[in-house]
Amino acid sequence: MMGSDFDILVAGEINPDLILTGDVEPAFGQVEKLVSSADLTIGSSSVIFACGAARLGLKVSLIGVCGDDVWAHFMLDEMHRRNVDVSGVIIRREGQTGLSLILNQGSDRAILTYPGLIPALRATDIPDELLGRARHLHVSSFFLQTALQPDLPDLFRQAHGLGVTTSLDTNYDPIEKWSGFKELLSVTNVLMLNEKEAISLTGEIDVERAANSLSSRVDVLAVKLGPAGALGIQGGRECSVPSLPVQVVDTVGAGDSFDAGFIYGFLAGWDLERALTLACTCGALSTQKTGGTEGQPTLGEAMEYVSR
Repeated sequence: MMGSDFDILVAGEINPDLILTGDVEPAFGQVEKLVSSADLTIGSSSVIFACGAARLGLKVSLIGVCGDDVWAHFMLDEMHRRNVDVSGVIIRREGQTGLSLILNQGSDRAILTYPGLIPALRATDIPDELLGRARHLHVSSFFLQTALQPDLPDLFRQAHGLGVTTSLDTNYDPIEKWSGFKELLSVTNVLMLNEKEAISLTGEIDVERAANSLSSRVDVLAVKLGPAGALGIQGGRECSVPSLPVQVVDTVGAGDSFDAGFIYGFLAGWDLERALTLACTCGALSTQKTGGTEGQPTLGEAMEYVSR
């Protein structure tokens, strides 16, 4: 869309991450254990994506629901500092902002999430005026955003009617039912998920079969394979790209940084291989620092690897 105020409108959850690293396996029986580090960082798939896209130079706005509490103030201040527009955020003083506690052990992690207001955003909270100011609408954490789920297909149709393209990263389903998304895929332009999510969503036995099943229902599919890179399918053409080898510090948010890179390429009209390469680069570089946003690259930093 020409003349749009924002490249991307993100409709999503707002919560910080408290990341504990080291010997983080709990021992009950009133046992106190010491960990190596504790970091309060930007959390939520939606916000990490928004910050990654803004870091690449895109104009990004986020709408979500949070409380009027210290966790919300931290998140809003950090988003503002990273050039994400938060004027559409809904503050509900009667509720509490969600929080994720991440127990980090090398390349693996466990996550404990207090939902709070994470599930509270509804499609009716997103006015046409705001939606129409964007070129693209992105939704993460489908299975956590339970109030948004029922009307999300209609919201995506509404976006298309306004000339706005759509993307979805389902993220993991905490209750592992993997339901309620089928109607949504028919109105999704770009679907991004990881290998486990792709297999779980389809019930297929491997990622290749899962990708082929999903790609027939969306315009563009990108599947994140971690250290193995990524595969994508668009218009029947399949493409695989390797990951960028880096010294991993923290994998939190790497998939969301991948998404930001891929959507940058999509909006720029890049071919599938180039968009996947930027996405893998953004995901890999983001793992070199603690938290989901501190290692996110600028476009110039990422293109040093994409252009090789």
